Amino acid sequence: MPDQTPAAKETQIPTNLRLLLIVEEVARRGVAVKPAQLVETLGLPKPTLHRLLQTAEEEGFLQRDLDGRSYGPGPRLRALAVNTISSEHLRTARLTILKAVAEEIGETCNLATPDREGMTYLDRVETKWPLRIQLPIGTQVPFHCTASGKMYLSTLRPATLNSVLSARALEPQTEQTITSPEALRAELQKTRARGYATDDEEFMTGMAAIAVPILDPQGRLMATLSVHAPVQRRALGQILEFLEPLQQAAARLTRLNSEQAERP
Repeated sequence: MPDQTPAAKETQIPTNLRLLLIVEEVARRGVAVKPAQLVETLGLPKPTLHRLLQTAEEEGFLQRDLDGRSYGPGPRLRALAVNTISSEHLRTARLTILKAVAEEIGETCNLATPDREGMTYLDRVETKWPLRIQLPIGTQVPFHCTASGKMYLSTLRPATLNSVLSARALEPQTEQTITSPEALRAELQKTRARGYATDDEEFMTGMAAIAVPILDPQGRLMATLSVHAPVQRRALGQILEFLEPLQQAAARLTRLNSEQAERP
């Protein structure tokens, strides 16, 4: 039987679902998507697809990537994802895991998700120590000098990483910040190989941190789990002793995400 024509496929997709399917496909792929790829996948005519992409961009659900041709999640779609992740039932289960690892470690633990300009703190459990570093929920921190940000960057495809690193200068936050793209690439290669990222006073003088990935059902980084502490209390070498319980908690959070995705 011959393949259906794009016009025939278009008539099978209800008008009120077309924009949702485009947004869903962009989110599913996890990378910036060219219109031609969406035409091939969804079977919509080019004029229809471009009109819907323009609407999604104008409304903030999608936005142009650095190449000016591809599309990725926009601010409203990212906010929708965060709000979905933060739904009461899921957040309760997630906080139970986060509180357990924070109590075991005895230091502040954080969940952060990648945004357009940096990592945004989604949840945190504070240490009971009076000396603590305040980074409240909603705080956005740079990619290149934080443990969570470097963990995320280490998962990007080479072309995407090159676009990120060439988009702007790596601004120094402290004397320890890596500001050379070549040096950062080498650090990310180490991060990729060992499965965790570090921050040795690179983002904030006097603070050290480590981060591990939390994966979505497709095995892609969805968020990071990290722990940070003042170096007066725990230097980076001491924080690395928390790696195993942190990884175990991240594995539980990954399973939680998979279970939620499988629910009807």
